[in-house]
Amino acid sequence: MAETAKPARRTSRSADPAGLSAEEKEAVRDLARERRAAKSRTPGNERADGERDLLAKIAELPEPDRTLATRIHALVMAAAPDLVPRTWYGMPAWSLAGKTICFFQAAAKFKVRYATFGFQPDAKLDAGPFWPTSFALLELTPAVEAEIAALVRRAAG
Repeated sequence: MAETAKPARRTSRSADPAGLSAEEKEAVRDLARERRAAKSRTPGNERADGERDLLAKIAELPEPDRTLATRIHALVMAAAPDLVPRTWYGMPAWSLAGKTICFFQAAAKFKVRYATFGFQPDAKLDAGPFWPTSFALLELTPAVEAEIAALVRRAAG
């Protein structure tokens, strides 16, 4: 008698028709909340509200992500004061003319071993046919801080 195959076990990821993990679903919910909040903001309060949201999101982060995000925020604002702080998919981010330029992704957000500092396509970082758009971040040394500041200045154009 032939043995019948057991059905594959379902995981939380495969149970979702979109194939999203719980962390990814939460990021999508964060984006929906951010978009609803943005509709009620006026240009005059966009910066203050965005900064409040960004700082609140940083305060929720576990260590060492919180310390990294706090320092990244200070570096970005010093390097490119025209960027507007905000959250983006529940992550600290900075925008220009309504477009996200750069963001900080905490290691804890997606349960990975390092935080990420990344740039979106509107960042002016093009350097020929190939350039990095995100960086793994374990610690902030003076050299790393200087490089981040230089990249942010260039990205903000």
